[in-house]
Amino acid sequence: MKNITVSVDEETHRLARIRAAELDTSVSALVRNYLRSLVSDTRGDPTSTLQGGETEAERQQRRLREVIADIHATSSGFRAADNLPREELYDRDRARAEAPAATAAEDEHRKSG
Repeated sequence: MKNITVSVDEETHRLARIRAAELDTSVSALVRNYLRSLVSDTRGDPTSTLQGGETEAERQQRRLREVIADIHATSSGFRAADNLPREELYDRDRARAEAPAATAAEDEHRKSG
C-alpha cells in the first residue's frame, strides 16, 4: 500500500475528523474510500464502497429508512380510508374533464419557471 500526503485547512481537517468519528472510521479510510470511488465503477456493484464509507446497498437502505420516517413524521401513514373508491378511480368522464385543466396548469407553470 502506498502512502500519500494531502494538505487541507484546519477547519476541513476538524470537520473530517468529526465525520469520520460519526462513521466509526478514520480520516484516512474516508480518503481511501473516496479515491476508490473515483477510480471504480460503483453503478453496477452494490458492494462497492462510496464516499462516506457506506456501500451503495447501505446507502439505498438508509435512504429508504429516511423516506419512510419522513412519511410517518408528516402524516398518519397510509390508511385504507385514503384510497379512492373504485367508481372514482375509474371515472373516465371526470378524468377527461380534468385533463385540459391539468395540462393548462402545467403549461402555465412552465412559462412562469
